[in-house]
Amino acid sequence: MVSSSPFKASFLGPRYWLTWVGIFFLYLISWLPHKLQLALGKLLGRLVHRFMKRRRHIAEVNIRLCFPEMPEHEQRELVRKNMENTGIAMIETGMAWWWPEWRVKKVYGSIKGLEYFQQIQQSGKGVLLLVPHILHLEMASRVMGLKHQGIGFYRPHNNPLMEYFTTNGRLRSNEYLIGKKDVKGLLQALKNKKVCYYLPDQDYGRNRCEFAPFYAVKDTATTTGALLFANSKNCETVSLTSRRDENGCYHLEVLPILENFPSGDNLADVTRVNQRMEQAINVAPEQYMWLHRRFKTRPDKNAPSYYK
Repeated sequence: MVSSSPFKASFLGPRYWLTWVGIFFLYLISWLPHKLQLALGKLLGRLVHRFMKRRRHIAEVNIRLCFPEMPEHEQRELVRKNMENTGIAMIETGMAWWWPEWRVKKVYGSIKGLEYFQQIQQSGKGVLLLVPHILHLEMASRVMGLKHQGIGFYRPHNNPLMEYFTTNGRLRSNEYLIGKKDVKGLLQALKNKKVCYYLPDQDYGRNRCEFAPFYAVKDTATTTGALLFANSKNCETVSLTSRRDENGCYHLEVLPILENFPSGDNLADVTRVNQRMEQAINVAPEQYMWLHRRFKTRPDKNAPSYYK
């Protein structure tokens, strides 16, 4: 359990000077007018689209695989918008970490479905909240924190200074954080009737996975990690959708409880998880993190990579 991250004198050493430069500029940008920040983020995203060809290629492959019936010009447009939103997400990180509460309230759009949290907690259970890797997740969590703080289940950063800023930034909207290897910690949080974020939509390899449909890809490596936690008698499972509108305001919705989940059929259960992820992504496809290799693990180990 991580409830704070202390500053260390070693952070001032030469090893971290480049990180400090990046943090300094991100902090300065966070105090600019909101509309200007979004415009700068979009510009940054266009640079990503032009110069980060490897990442753009990954997004192109993912979108082509998921939406094979989408016309090519629409696929290209979705990739372009996705890159713009990737740039905005970089700027949103500073907003989420350093904005005072009054600024966060100005971009509060709406939150629906909080009654499911209340219903589950009143029954004496915790909430397993399934969330896709939306690009604006840092700000979505900050907005959710205005109404209901949760528990973040996360991967600690390899850079200790970035871990310091990431942890303290995320603790502005979460009660505490749990490292991804601390399974017992998350189970205990559910037992304590907490709302726990879990992101089940990346390719974590063959270990503890089922090959289930995700959009048009019928054999997508899908983690069974969500089932490990959902099997606990101390929780119920719901999911989250989120989007940023054209004015930069955030709209969140908690979707209903997954009934009879898990059922004992792992393939059927992770298929339901993927369907919930699709439902969330479809709210704003351009705001999803298409830049990760979602389909790198294939059933046939000798099958060629989609991303070459």
